[in-house]
Amino acid sequence: MPNKTKDSSMAKFEASQVADVLAINQLVNEWATELDINNGVTMADLLTGDCAYTVRGVPRHGPAEVVTFYEGRKAELAATEAGVPVHRHALSNLRVTFTGTDSAKMEFGLIYFTEVVLGMGADVADPFSFADVSMVARRCADGHWRIARFDSAPVFVRSARV
Repeated sequence: MPNKTKDSSMAKFEASQVADVLAINQLVNEWATELDINNGVTMADLLTGDCAYTVRGVPRHGPAEVVTFYEGRKAELAATEAGVPVHRHALSNLRVTFTGTDSAKMEFGLIYFTEVVLGMGADVADPFSFADVSMVARRCADGHWRIARFDSAPVFVRSARV
């Protein structure tokens, strides 16, 4: 039988927050789709003007720095013999916690699949990595939710078979 005591970790939202939870969920899914389809090079509209976005352990500030990183990453991949690989990001256990009327923290697991694992001796369906992700979203003046902060910590990363 479920515990009926008040638990602060339970997902509880005011009725007025339900639409915001859906919009934030959509934002996270748009971000993942952007990475999958466009390799991150057109994600500026998903970010706040002052975003702090840490990728490969280096903080990038503002949409221009984030897009520049992803343009460079795509160029690196395109320069390889195999070219830019097919990759996909799958999200799990998305949790939204409101930190204010117009701000929220999102935490979720991110499973990353990429063709690169074929060269490592894996099947194409094998994931490359799993990371714990933390994001902060903010409702901007136009009413849209955007990513204000992104950070992730790898939990599992595939290594080459020897």
